[in-house]
Amino acid sequence: MADTTAIPIGRADKHPSRWNSRAFLLLLPAYALLIGVFAYPLLESLLLSVTDPTFGDQNYRWLFGDPNNIRIIWRTFTNAALAMIICLVLAYPYAYLMLIVGKKARTALIIIALIPFWTSLMIRTFAWIVLLQDTGLINSFLQAIGLPQMELIRTNTGVMIGLTQVLMPFMVLPLYSVMSGIDMRLVTAARSLGASPAAAFFKIFLPLTIPGIAAGSLLVFIQALGFYVTPALLGSPRDSMLAQAIYTQVSGLLDWGRGGAFGVILLVCTLIVLAAVALIAKIGRKRGMAVKVF
Repeated sequence: MADTTAIPIGRADKHPSRWNSRAFLLLLPAYALLIGVFAYPLLESLLLSVTDPTFGDQNYRWLFGDPNNIRIIWRTFTNAALAMIICLVLAYPYAYLMLIVGKKARTALIIIALIPFWTSLMIRTFAWIVLLQDTGLINSFLQAIGLPQMELIRTNTGVMIGLTQVLMPFMVLPLYSVMSGIDMRLVTAARSLGASPAAAFFKIFLPLTIPGIAAGSLLVFIQALGFYVTPALLGSPRDSMLAQAIYTQVSGLLDWGRGGAFGVILLVCTLIVLAAVALIAKIGRKRGMAVKVF
């Protein structure tokens, strides 16, 4: 006859609070690092924005009262959104090509996408200076084929070219990760039921890649908001973005209060964007669940 003696409950089940406290102690160094590296500088910037040079909202009144500051904020978010759109338009077919080609070609495409991670951002930006300058390779090629020179360096166009090249991998990799998990038999089934290739793509494949589009777009947009090196080297002072304005106030003018106000506005706007994306994703999940239920 089988032994039916109950198995004693383990210590983890008897004393869950003890294990929770041990887990907290193990995570304490990570919490301390996050507080010291992220939370403390953010709080200090917030305090400086309302206490330097005197306590009050004078830094925020200056920020929103100067039309040039509004233009800088608008330009920053416009450039970030434009970089996100350009990266999406270029990265989507690239990621799709990685999906449909053979193994060797896919490996080569992945390596090409990862090359920017293996090169310093400063080196890549200086390489773009060589290519985009008035006597650079691009303008020399245009002259050789009889076309007029283009003003690429010290313009917003040059900034967008640099931003797109730097941020492209952050769009390609999430898209390919999602695409590689899609069952292509769904597209084949749609084709067998009479759907055209375009209809099968736009009605079956494209909606399934929305998580990758959202993840890549968010990564590109958030990173583009805080870029400093690329706009500083490829653009001009009239095309400055928020990171350059913060650097000018803090390092150039030693005005920590106004620099902190810029930083707080950048943080708040970024959190608003994240909250909006989270809300849209939540609504989308609810609608998706409703479709499945009904």
